This record gives sequence, C-alpha cells and structure tokens, in this order.
Amino acid sequence: MSLEEKALVHTSTLFANPFDLADLEVFDDATLQRVCVGEHASVPFETLALSLRGAPESLLRRIAHCLSPAQWAQLQHVQRRSCPSQEDVEHARRLLLDRLFWELTYWKTPELYEELTEGEHLHPEIFPRLAPDIRAKEVLDVGAGSGRATIECLRYGAAHVYAVEPSPGLRCILEQKLRHMPQPSRFVSCSGSFEDLPLEDQSVDLALSCSAFTTLPGQGGEPGLSELKRVTRAGGKIVLIWPRYEDRAWLEEHGFTYVTLPMDQEMRVRFRSQKAALECARRFYTHNHEVARYVLTRQSADIPFSVIGLNPPCEYCWLQV
Repeated sequence: MSLEEKALVHTSTLFANPFDLADLEVFDDATLQRVCVGEHASVPFETLALSLRGAPESLLRRIAHCLSPAQWAQLQHVQRRSCPSQEDVEHARRLLLDRLFWELTYWKTPELYEELTEGEHLHPEIFPRLAPDIRAKEVLDVGAGSGRATIECLRYGAAHVYAVEPSPGLRCILEQKLRHMPQPSRFVSCSGSFEDLPLEDQSVDLALSCSAFTTLPGQGGEPGLSELKRVTRAGGKIVLIWPRYEDRAWLEEHGFTYVTLPMDQEMRVRFRSQKAALECARRFYTHNHEVARYVLTRQSADIPFSVIGLNPPCEYCWLQV
C-alpha cells in the first residue's frame, strides 16, 4: 500500500494523530458504515461501542443510521453491561482513531496527504515495463488518491482510465491535475472501494493499484482481490505497484509474480521544500525522530526511504486473470 500505511509497525504508529471523535462526521454514510460497522470495520464491534461512550449526539445518530435495529441494540447492550474507566474509553477511542488515521487524512486534509505523497517518485522503469499492458487498453486504478498512477497510465497511452477513489478531496485534486490534459474523455473519476468497484464484469484489460492494496480489512484482501478479478477481462492483468513488504507471502500464495527493479542509487522522498519535509516529518513520522533530525541537520528536503524506515518503491507484482 501507500507510504503511510507501510509506516505502521504491528500496532504501533509513527504518526501524530490530531483527530478526535467528532471528525468521523466528515465521512459520507457509505464510508462511515464501511470503516466503523461494516464487515471489514477498522475495530471490533465492542471496541467501537466503548469508544462511542459520550460521543456527540450527531455522530451517534449517524452511527445508528448505519446499523440495523439488532446491531444498535447490541451496541447499547455492550455499553450498559460494562462500567469502563475513562482511561478505557480513551484507549478505545485512540485505537479507533489510529486505525482511521489515514482515512481521516484523505477526507479532512487531502492537501496535506498530497504534500506527503507528491515526492514519492516510483522507480522510473515501472511504467515503461507496464507500457504494453497500458497502451490502448481499458485501465482501472483503484485507490487512485491524487492520481500518481492514473496520470502515468494516461501518459503511456491508455484508451481510458477509470480512477476509483473514495475521498472527495483527493478526487478533486486529481481532477484539477487532469483538467488541462488532452482528450479529457479518456479519464473517468468515480467513488468506490476495493470491495465495491463501480464497474461491470470484465470491463477492463488492466486493474492496478499503486501503494493502496493490502491484506488488511477494508483495504483489499480476499474481497478486494475477488472484485479486481471480477472487473478484469480474461487474459488481462492485475498489477499492484509498491506492495507492502509484509503482504508478500499472501500475494505469492495467491499467484502474484514479483518484479524488483535494480537501483543505481538510494531512493528518496523528494518533498517540495524543506518546510514541507519538516511539516510531514512532524505529522506523519513524529515517533521516528531520525526523520526530522535528518531534515534539520542536512538542511534537506530529500529524505532516503531508509531513514524513514520504508522499503523503496522499486517493485510491483502482477497476476494474469
């Protein structure tokens, strides 16, 4: 998945989380249902129930709207049957908000996410290698974000690119980038998720995802892979660019072939300025003090992936359908 998700190490985090429970109201109903109470919710139901003790009434009404009457009764039962300390409630809230940190970032501060990711330049040989699968083909980009892979697919001659991204803010950034590109009809931006793609069966030749698909609930996994296979034509390919290191065994078990490209020199994240680098270091890597220290001591806006603690974006994996 993306650089930010790769920054998670087990249950620990590198980021500083500024969000609170009221920020969940930024989500539309479909996203709120998916991340909080859906089949692939971010936390167990009992953790959600505990975290919602004393929550704003407006949020509780929206959560209730997402639940069946039986689920709402279960949530209230969980809340009544225990007498947790305030510390327990805060712990549950922090777990929920940390699990939703990136979703909240996409929805509430998409411009900051764009600042983080615009310097993550992929290995320059990835798209030339994929060119035969892109040129004159119908392409799907899932978890398109602000358009890193979508733009490359258009540059490499895709007939059409369907960019699926749930965050309205990121879709807006992507659409602004593509506003002045030739033949705007080659591009379609739409809302959706790995588990619910808004495309017909066998409608694309290539389904790809750049730094977004993982095996975690709600981020792909078995349901997401099934959807990618559903929309990809026989003989077409599914390509995952810059997959997480910890997902490699799962992906290979599911038939993916890995391609790792050689590096002539150490790969770096190249932020637009030293100020942007420091801002992102303090927001997204606050618990990795080496990142901010590197920026300050080197007076540099370029940070090696090795300093951040992430595998560089020099590989992809593919599966023929």
